[in-house]
Amino acid sequence: MKIGLEVHVALPTKSKLFCACSADADEPNSSICPICMGFPGAKPMLNEAAVESALGIAKALNCRINSRISFVRKAYFYPDLPKSYQITQTDGAIGSSGTVRIGKKRVRIRRVQIEEDPAQIVRDGALTAIDFNRSGTPLVEIVTEPDITSETELREFIESLRSMLYYLGVDINKEIKADLNISVSETRVEVKNVTGIKSLIEAMRFEIERQNESIAAGEEIARETRGYNEKTKVTQTLREKETDEEYGYIYEPDLAVFDISGMKCAEAVYVADAAEALVKGTDVKARTVREIIMFDRESLCQIKKFMPKYSLRSIIHGIQRFKKYGSGKSPEDNHLDRIISLVEQGKEISRETVNSIESGKMVKVEYAKSLMKS
Repeated sequence: MKIGLEVHVALPTKSKLFCACSADADEPNSSICPICMGFPGAKPMLNEAAVESALGIAKALNCRINSRISFVRKAYFYPDLPKSYQITQTDGAIGSSGTVRIGKKRVRIRRVQIEEDPAQIVRDGALTAIDFNRSGTPLVEIVTEPDITSETELREFIESLRSMLYYLGVDINKEIKADLNISVSETRVEVKNVTGIKSLIEAMRFEIERQNESIAAGEEIARETRGYNEKTKVTQTLREKETDEEYGYIYEPDLAVFDISGMKCAEAVYVADAAEALVKGTDVKARTVREIIMFDRESLCQIKKFMPKYSLRSIIHGIQRFKKYGSGKSPEDNHLDRIISLVEQGKEISRETVNSIESGKMVKVEYAKSLMKS
């Protein structure tokens, strides 16, 4: 069994990929213009912030970075694509030949490319409507090689990727969609637009079981594109799988070749490596630290700050107690300092303790005690 992924991530920009329209709008069809609507004669203008964000992702995935990037037109007809082509990348993609480490294994990254999102099709019974607010939203597509061979590896890859994106400033609360390419035999079947780890796992389980049953019955596996129904938890045939030739790729004549050599971008944080470095010389397991800092940059900063003063175990215990009993906001440094100090003294940290420290009552009590002793 082999699994490859095509993960689509919305880039954290204020405007769309090729126009000045806002990338966030609530009212349907309120953030649109001739460019993202695909009107004849409208010329795209590349969003530099989107390229910087994509560059950070490509570097974080250990890709070979192309100093010169270009765009192509991927032609296909669908109601959410008014131009009848999508502007994306192929040979001129921003990054290629990368890797992601999950445990002792490395998953190869074939390509990281920038592309525009189509519009959103909204179905309500017999009614079908299109919201063009999403049309032209900047995306990065991360294409892996078929290196994932189990449910555990799929889960670990997605979790590692989401953590990396979080530290690069990507809003991981937005939908991160993925296409699953699953091969039980020699034939690859694509499952389109699956959202969330839970759905990815369920879609993978069903599709592997379906293909195994077909093979056992002596049936051929069709090379096709399937959709995943989250309610019924089954995959369903959508269409035959397109080939690259059918997309009729041509270079985008309205966009130049862009030189990105020297462009600055955010630095990646690898939580697995960070956790290993923090536990070195301690009796704390790297897994414990990794779980705390995976989606919490504030906790990572606090651990690094207080480690010279307190033991790692006490810092972790203090952070965990604040997360459990605190106000829900990040604690002030002096508050966390007091909590960790009490942990170091062997004191039990309760909700009342944390609330007292946050409200300043603990400080007043300690000051009164000091006066009584003097």
